[in-house]
Amino acid sequence: MSILTQKTISKKISLRGIGIHSGKKANLNILPGMPNTGIVFKRVDLKNNNLVYPLYNNVVDTTLCTTISNYNGVKVSTIEHLMGALYGIGVDNAVIEIDTQEMPIMDGSAKIFVEQINNVGLKFSDSPIKIIKINKLVSLKEDKKFISIDKSNISGDIDFEIKYKNQIIQNQKNKINVFEDKLDNIFNSRTFCLYEDIEKLKKLNLGKGGSLDNAVVIKENEILNPDGLRNKLEFVNHKILDCMGDLFLSGYKIIGSLKCSQGGHNLTNKLLRKVFSDKNNFSLIEIKGKQLPHSFANYHNLKSIA
Repeated sequence: MSILTQKTISKKISLRGIGIHSGKKANLNILPGMPNTGIVFKRVDLKNNNLVYPLYNNVVDTTLCTTISNYNGVKVSTIEHLMGALYGIGVDNAVIEIDTQEMPIMDGSAKIFVEQINNVGLKFSDSPIKIIKINKLVSLKEDKKFISIDKSNISGDIDFEIKYKNQIIQNQKNKINVFEDKLDNIFNSRTFCLYEDIEKLKKLNLGKGGSLDNAVVIKENEILNPDGLRNKLEFVNHKILDCMGDLFLSGYKIIGSLKCSQGGHNLTNKLLRKVFSDKNNFSLIEIKGKQLPHSFANYHNLKSIA
């Protein structure tokens, strides 16, 4: 079976955890999806109008997480870590059942999601995969923040930079190829915050479920987590994980070269909205052909379908 066909998980995955912002317990099921259905969230605590699609134009809030909503106001929040796992592994179709608004934060990374998906394995279909190919440069700048995406023949690059005054975080930069690189350090990198920002979160009625079990906390020049960091670029690597999850709100994987400095959920969403505001910026492509050395990637096997 070709790696160029659509994939889903082979069987149901069930997880339970707490929402980092709501503090509410959440039960999560990830179910196999049919070809060409994409990723869909289902609020099983509601009987009607309970399907929510993770698409860039369904994003209604980007305050410290990505929140999506349907036309009836039914929301699902903190979706970026699971979406990043699905994007990086290459899961095209899945149904995600959740019994409350906020996704469980698990350990603050995508590590548990990835482990569970790898445990059950992937199921390949006969339907060819579809991707978004960026045709020309699209960019945004807000004060010191910057993000852009440009064309690339066969790769999906993310070049990300963060800048903090804190002496532990400081400036970090990393670049990955989503389709070809080993992504363990990206998947395993946890969300993080400065100790002095915890009170700010409380005033915003956020961070109710946060702890050292699901976030890296930095107090001045000290990491409060007993085991320290999982990798030396954990801070920027987590931002890359978030970016991967937010990019999957395009509906497909993206062939393009993304660069970002000091961005986050809001800037990535604005970039996608700008990309899709002009059909000349992108092409929707169906990939057909025999199995290739990397995840996709032979430009001569690309066939435009839009």
